[in-house]
Amino acid sequence: MTMETLALAIGLVSQLLFSSRIVLQWVQSERARRVLVPTLFWQISLISSFLMIIYGMLRHDPIILAAQLISYAIYIRNLQLLGEWRKLNPWFRAAAYGFPLAMLAWFGAGNQHFSLRAMLGSRIPAGLLVLGSVGQIIFLLRFVYQWIYSERKGESSLPLSFWALSFGGSVLILTYAILRRDVVLIIGNVFGTVVYARNIVLLRREQRRAPAVAAGKEPVG
Repeated sequence: MTMETLALAIGLVSQLLFSSRIVLQWVQSERARRVLVPTLFWQISLISSFLMIIYGMLRHDPIILAAQLISYAIYIRNLQLLGEWRKLNPWFRAAAYGFPLAMLAWFGAGNQHFSLRAMLGSRIPAGLLVLGSVGQIIFLLRFVYQWIYSERKGESSLPLSFWALSFGGSVLILTYAILRRDVVLIIGNVFGTVVYARNIVLLRREQRRAPAVAAGKEPVG
């Protein structure tokens, strides 16, 4: 198996997990007719993000790597806010902290398959880097916003603005992926864009319904 094939396999497994968490969140939200975010959503996100960190290293893609490192930390924080982090196996928590650090150290030292020097020397067009960076910044800002929002509420929550930023960032990253011919990113963002749009619809419907419910009038449809 070549390293290119291995990278593709890792990336596809990661996107499969990312998609499964979105499906889980989508199905539960559709059943409840409002946006819900189960604990399993964050647990799957953490594992998927770790795999995407490895994928970003193998692809020598600074956009993917930087975004996933930040996302990884935010996923852990959301599990902490939910009170679920300490419930996880201590070995899993130790591995969750240690593996990314070990991979980054290995990446910095470099080897024949991937290295920080090779990534810094990659010839990705400047315009493409800007496009990918803007998309990832927007995509990451959704979690920064969600993080601040959740810290203020004292519980993990995903407001409407989170899904709006998700949709905008996903469209830009999808464009970046198409131009980079990155199958993994294309698969992940095509599906995600649809789900983000659907969650926006559900939340707006929920917001419109709330005043009517408070007044004792449930809107039709």
